[in-house]
Amino acid sequence: MVNREVLLRPPRYRVERRAILLWAARALGVVLPLAGALAAAHALWDAVRPWTGPGLLALAVAGPVYATGMPLWRYAVHRWETTDDAVYAAAGWFVREWRIAPVSRIQTVDTVRGPFEQLLGLSTLTVTTASSGGAIRISGLDPQQATRAAERLSEITGRTPGDAT
Repeated sequence: MVNREVLLRPPRYRVERRAILLWAARALGVVLPLAGALAAAHALWDAVRPWTGPGLLALAVAGPVYATGMPLWRYAVHRWETTDDAVYAAAGWFVREWRIAPVSRIQTVDTVRGPFEQLLGLSTLTVTTASSGGAIRISGLDPQQATRAAERLSEITGRTPGDAT
């Protein structure tokens, strides 16, 4: 195999549009219980009303903005790509991260489908590398696409010299 230089560059492909629903559902899973707890405290304890009232008001404004804005922003930012030389990923919404993993550093490749991902027909590709930065997780992929990428990366790493350390 020819050793080509791997450069940091933007990944080519978007995740599935259905990922917006996944991220929105996860956001609501944070916002709604918090709103419920604040509302219950506000209704049951007079002593906490001076701070739960403004908290509920702030959550009534910030919650919907977070639950709709964050998934749309993540969809705009998240990109991925696999080549014969590397795995590229761009992720985040508040803190943005660009990652590149040369194929020679890949140790394992997995696909994961949690309950919400299964419901929405999505999958996560996890590429574990010999890196202190941890695994690269590309969520929001079509399951067949994630499986093909995992199989392709496994085949490429199998014929790549080196011990991935």
